[in-house]
Amino acid sequence: MSDLKTAAIIAAAGLGKRFGGSLRKQFQNLFGKPVLSYSIESFERSPLIEEIILVVPEDSISFCDKEIVVKFGFKKVTKIIPGGEERRDSVERGFNSLSDEIDIVLIHDAVRPFLTIGMIEEVIEEASKAGGAIIAVPVKDTVKKSSSGNYIERTVLRESLWLAQTPQAFRYDVLKRAYEGTRENDFALTDESSLVERLGMQVKLVEGSEFNIKITTEEDLLLGELILKEEIYKDVSNRHRF
Repeated sequence: MSDLKTAAIIAAAGLGKRFGGSLRKQFQNLFGKPVLSYSIESFERSPLIEEIILVVPEDSISFCDKEIVVKFGFKKVTKIIPGGEERRDSVERGFNSLSDEIDIVLIHDAVRPFLTIGMIEEVIEEASKAGGAIIAVPVKDTVKKSSSGNYIERTVLRESLWLAQTPQAFRYDVLKRAYEGTRENDFALTDESSLVERLGMQVKLVEGSEFNIKITTEEDLLLGELILKEEIYKDVSNRHRF
């Protein structure tokens, strides 16, 4: 695995419509640093990652460069590029801007700040063997399928259900095939794994952490501050080490 050339694409082009205020959620202050900086830091610290591509809103490129990359001294960020109209389009732009001879590509949501070194290592290892792997957590609650009128239609067995997280990792050639085969309605697919699954390939599930939260609301930001303040993340097992 040490011979593989691995790159990370951080999807940070979201407009944050569910988050209040004028400052986008990926740039919100989380315990003294922008949310986005935590994800970059984890990839920066991983010896397996050689380059990082940031995909951000076009009007935020200068801000990201000066206030995040330069300010925090990140050395692995090679490009900051503008995103597209949809998340899938933004990630594909990041993919097309990668350096030559990349073997494994990781895609990560900028607003999941509690990515760990262990997650990075495991998802790369599994992707190198299976072609694709994603971080996910098993569903713990009882799941109900509703009718259009919000009445329970049926109870869904949860034993085989997982909640997808990021990072998601794929061999370069696999993700290239997935993008080359995209269709107009593929913008409805919400992650890269969905595109790869459509090729008929099996994608490996790698168990993540409940602390790998996605910050989409102000309440999530408060939860993130609590996780950092109380150092709850340090209680996770060594496989999810920071």
